[in-house]
Amino acid sequence: MSCAALLGLRGPRLLGAAARPPRWSRRRSAGCEPPAGAAVRIGCASGFWGDTATAGGRRGRSGSGCSGGGGETRRGRGTEAGRARLAAAPSTLRKRAGRGWRRTPGRGGPAPGVGAGRGAPVLTAPLPAPPVPQLLYGGKLDFLVFDYLSEITMSLLTAAKARSPVLGYTPDFVSTAMAPYIKDIHRKGVRVISNAGGINPLACAAALQEVAKKADVDLKIAVVAGDDLMSEKENLKGAGITDLESGKQFPENIHSMNIYLGARPISRALDLGADVVVTGRCVDSGIVLGPLIHSFGWNRDDYDLLAAGSLAGHLIECGAQCTGGIFTDWHTVPDWHNIGFPIVECSSEGDFILSKPPDTGGLISFGTVAEQLVYELGNPQRYLLPDVTCDFSQVSITEIPGFDGGAVKVCGAKGLPPSTFYKVNATYLDGFRATAVCPVGGPKAVQKAKRTAEGILQRTRLIFSQLGYEDYSAVNVQVLGSEDTYGPHARRSIDGGPREAVIWLAVHHKQREAVEIFSREIAPAGTGMAPGLTGIVGGRPKVSPVLKPFFFYYPKSNVQINLFLNGQHVEIFEEDLTFTSDEVVSFDLPKISSELKDLPSGPHTYRLEDLAYTRSGDKGNSANIGVIARHPLYYPYLKKTLTAQALENYFQHLLEHEKPEEDLVTRYELPGVHGLNFVLKNSLGGGGVASLRSDPQGKALGQMLLDFQIKNVPDLKSLIE
Repeated sequence: MSCAALLGLRGPRLLGAAARPPRWSRRRSAGCEPPAGAAVRIGCASGFWGDTATAGGRRGRSGSGCSGGGGETRRGRGTEAGRARLAAAPSTLRKRAGRGWRRTPGRGGPAPGVGAGRGAPVLTAPLPAPPVPQLLYGGKLDFLVFDYLSEITMSLLTAAKARSPVLGYTPDFVSTAMAPYIKDIHRKGVRVISNAGGINPLACAAALQEVAKKADVDLKIAVVAGDDLMSEKENLKGAGITDLESGKQFPENIHSMNIYLGARPISRALDLGADVVVTGRCVDSGIVLGPLIHSFGWNRDDYDLLAAGSLAGHLIECGAQCTGGIFTDWHTVPDWHNIGFPIVECSSEGDFILSKPPDTGGLISFGTVAEQLVYELGNPQRYLLPDVTCDFSQVSITEIPGFDGGAVKVCGAKGLPPSTFYKVNATYLDGFRATAVCPVGGPKAVQKAKRTAEGILQRTRLIFSQLGYEDYSAVNVQVLGSEDTYGPHARRSIDGGPREAVIWLAVHHKQREAVEIFSREIAPAGTGMAPGLTGIVGGRPKVSPVLKPFFFYYPKSNVQINLFLNGQHVEIFEEDLTFTSDEVVSFDLPKISSELKDLPSGPHTYRLEDLAYTRSGDKGNSANIGVIARHPLYYPYLKKTLTAQALENYFQHLLEHEKPEEDLVTRYELPGVHGLNFVLKNSLGGGGVASLRSDPQGKALGQMLLDFQIKNVPDLKSLIE
């Protein structure tokens, strides 16, 4: 029976024992293929962050970073807290206290695995199940992967390297994720892949090599380089390149240009015997697909398999976001403080099981994983990656019984040839910005906050006029607590409104000096304006450059990818363009029927939250909102009511029209999970570091949509009882 049939029309069913992963008992040594029928285990530690200040600031994208544990857990003495401390303790302590490994109920023997981690914290004392120990000590992994990069992160790393040539990578990877565990990582034969190299992967590898040397550990550290396109800047200026989103011409003041590389250079580095692979910019899912290609020997034209491996990476790249983090039903997720990080066990046939380590918090269910499927998704039938064009529209997610902490089986990804082009993320300098955040208390807090913001702007504009400066390029005033972000959907205040509010005042100007004046003039508001202004969060606002994103395509044939091993150049990796297509963007994809037969109506009205899960994310200045029906019977009513026009009307206050009559919302369908995906163009005020809004990445848009009303429907709840 197919996965789609298993899902059926009665909601997600449970998959029986026959569908559990195959058992096998031997570990795969470096460079060896797993036995036939074996699964590769991949865990993810994204989302736990140490100090990234030296890298240029904290990562801008929430969630993405996780470390998954393995299929076994250490049996310790004493309390549950004691067992948690054991899991986080160094191996020498665990050997004395533990009694050995026990098999987790409902699982097979240890399979090779990949753990993915986005920045683990420094462990100065035992902590309850931090992500790296969850993976390293809680499971038998083959690969541990760390995903650090986003468009915002690249902007921050670019600014950091501009200050010092030894910066530009994420130091957390070296100092807090690897250094405390490097001996055990080596002893266990775990191989590590990370894009922590940012825009300076060779420096990252050199720093890690120093750590290994001090620990007396012999590591082969590979670097995948070639994503930096700055050497081509002058050649590209007259090439007629335009931005993929806005259509704007190639900027004169380009600050950085990085190609989204694929998984095959990573796979090749592993083939060469690397213990650790450090990359610069690559697609997030590539750090998972790379080990799978290496392990299973998938060919370039195994498109369905490559799509399945990419889906595995897409689901776990954001760590705990698929194990209960930021879940719509957040109140049902236990033990956030000890949340488990995801593990995928991938078969050579492409299907995989997603679970988490035993004895951890969080939740794995149809809903938590389906939400992550639609996160930062565009057209689900045309998810463009360097190695494959993915079709996720028919993916099915099926809950499996018998797993400690829950598990789901995921299948149904389809693939098509990739394009002959890479996507490039460039940044360019577009002035300077600063944000002041100030709490205000007392009666009429909202009115006081608004008048304070207006007073600061009037005062600084007066100074600008005296000094001959232009006005601000952009200003954003929001009063958090008054539901400003909801626009016309804000609830009416009663009794004078809230007695606590927060000023969010952000400005943009072409000249740094003007923004420095703004920064200086915030503090005087505490003595010369509204009563109840309690302070400035974070002190005087920091003036920072605005590095706007600029996306375009670049021919793969023009790119040289270099592989380094222990600092020495060993190989030029060349993409095989035999299995690519210039027509990938115009493939005739399977049609999804949107026909709605006679749906019975009724007198009932439901909030969307009663019928669906939602999750939102960003790509540049566009946001996406995924909507997943809680039950298949709800899906037709969601399709009927949640049209593209309905969402454009609902979020009109956030959309910025560049052309009259322009449609800014597009709807896509994912019938495999009974879902819809909406892409909202020009909805983030520039997006990322360029946006002055309090939600520059659209994280709250899915939550806002939960109040949308589904009207004139029958008693839907009774239909499923």
